[in-house]
Amino acid sequence: MQLKPGTSWNELYARAMALAPHAFTNSGVANYWGGQWREEGEVHPATSPIDGSRIHGPLLLETHQAAAALDSCVDDHFQWIKVPLAERKARTERAIAKIVEHRELLALLLTWEIGKPYRQALVSVDRTTSGVEWYLNEIDRMLEGRGPLPGPVSNIASWNYPLSVLAHALYVQMLSGNAVIAKAPTDGGVAALTLAMSFAIDEGLPVTLVSGLGGKLSSVLVRSPEIGALAFVGGRDTGGKIASDLVRTDKRHMLEQEGLNAWGIWNFSQWDLLAPMIKKGFEYAKQRCTAYPRYVIQRQLFDEFLAMYIPVVSSLVVGHPLAVENPDDPIPDVDFGPVINAAKATELLSNIDEAINRGGIPIYRGKLDPSRFIEGQDMSAYVAPVTILDPPRASPLYHAEPFGPVDTLVIVDTTAELLAKMNVSNGALVSSIACDDLELAATLSQEVHAFKVGINQVKSRGDREEPFGGRGASWKGAFVGGEYLVQAVTEGPSESRLYGNFPDYQRYPDLG
Repeated sequence: MQLKPGTSWNELYARAMALAPHAFTNSGVANYWGGQWREEGEVHPATSPIDGSRIHGPLLLETHQAAAALDSCVDDHFQWIKVPLAERKARTERAIAKIVEHRELLALLLTWEIGKPYRQALVSVDRTTSGVEWYLNEIDRMLEGRGPLPGPVSNIASWNYPLSVLAHALYVQMLSGNAVIAKAPTDGGVAALTLAMSFAIDEGLPVTLVSGLGGKLSSVLVRSPEIGALAFVGGRDTGGKIASDLVRTDKRHMLEQEGLNAWGIWNFSQWDLLAPMIKKGFEYAKQRCTAYPRYVIQRQLFDEFLAMYIPVVSSLVVGHPLAVENPDDPIPDVDFGPVINAAKATELLSNIDEAINRGGIPIYRGKLDPSRFIEGQDMSAYVAPVTILDPPRASPLYHAEPFGPVDTLVIVDTTAELLAKMNVSNGALVSSIACDDLELAATLSQEVHAFKVGINQVKSRGDREEPFGGRGASWKGAFVGGEYLVQAVTEGPSESRLYGNFPDYQRYPDLG
C-alpha cells in the first residue's frame, strides 16, 4: 500500500498557501483580525491521526491577543450592521461559490487533520455549501421583524465538524447581520476551517479567527460583555463550566453538549431495515454528536439482534483513508480511519479493558487488517470496533458517550427498564425506538429524554429547515437549525421567547 499520489499533506498545504498565502505560513496557520492575517502566537506541534506525521497546526494566542482580536471584531460588528441584506447575500454567495470550487482540497485537508474518510469529508463540505445556499434563499422571510444582536457572536466548537457545523454557522450568523469571532479547534480542522473562512474574508465578510488554549481564551470568548451571543459545541465538562460562567449574565447562548444516544429495541422483527442503519452509524468511527453507541434490547429478541448485528460489525472496513495499492486506484471508501489522536485511542482501549475486567462481556472485538495500512506507518490512533454486553455501572461506557467505535448492549425485560436504560445520561440529542407496533413505539418515544426520537429510523442533526437541540444536560440555551438558528442570533419583538432549554423555562418546537 502507498499514499495516493497528489494527496500528501505538504502538497495540500502548498495548494492552500497558493489560495491564501498570508493565512498559511511555514510556521503554522495564522490568526485573523483587524483586517490582517497575523503570523504570531506559539507554534502548536500538530500531528495527523492518519499516521502520526507532523502537519501544520494553529498558532496559539495569549489572552491579551485574543482580547485585541475581540475589540476589532466589535468594531467590525457595528460596521456590518449597516450593510444591507442584499449586499450580505451577494458576498456570501461569492464566498460559498469558492468553497464549491475547492471542495476536493477542503475534503482532503479534513482527511489529514481529523482522519475523516475522503467520501465522508466531501459530504461535510457539500453539507456546508448546500446548507448556506438554503439560507440564502430563505433568509429574507426569516429576518422579517428581526435585527442583529448588540454584539458579535462568539463561537467555540469541537474538531469533528469544522465545516458543516462551525463554518456553516459562521456564514449564517453573518448573513443574519452579525460579525463573528471563532476559536479554531486545536485538536484538528484548523486548516480546513481557515481556508473556508478565507473565502469569506476575501469577500469582506466580518470574520475574526483566533486559536489558543481554552484556559487562556475563555475569559475573552465567553465572559466578555461585548459579546452578543455564545455558540459552543463540545463535551459536558467544558460546557458545564461555560454554563456556570453564563449563569450570572443574560447573554444569549447555544451550548450543544454530549449525551448517550440510544436505540431501544422492543417487539421488533424488521432486522433487514435496522442492519444498514447500524453500519452507516459507524461512519467516521462514531465521532459525532448524533452517533448511537447504546442498544437497549428486549431479552426475547437478543439472539435475533446478534444474528443481524455481528455480520454488520464484522463487515466494517477500517484503514488508512488515503492508502492505495496502485497509483491509479481511487481513494479508498473505508467506513472509518483513525480516531482523533493516539491519546483518545489509548483512553478508549483503557475504558474497554476496564469495562471487561469489571464484568462486561465482549460480544465482538475487531482486529485491524495490516493490508489496509502503509507498511511501517504509525497506527496508534486506530481502534477496531468493539461491542460490550452489560458494561458495569461504574464504567464510563455505561453512562457517557465514548466518541469512538465502541457499542454497548443492555438487555431488559420490561418497557419501563427499556426507557430507564435509554435515559441514563440525563438527556440526549437523538434516540430511536425499533418496534413493529407503531402505536406502542409512539407512546414509548414520548418518554425518551432526547430532542429527536426516531421510530424505526435514525435521527441526525439535520440540515436546512430541520430544528436541532437537546434535552436535559445535553443542551443549554437556544435551539438552532432552520429559522431557530436565525432567531438565536438575532433580536425580535420584546415579547417573543426563544425556543430552547433555559434555566427558567423550556420551549420545544413541534417536531412532528
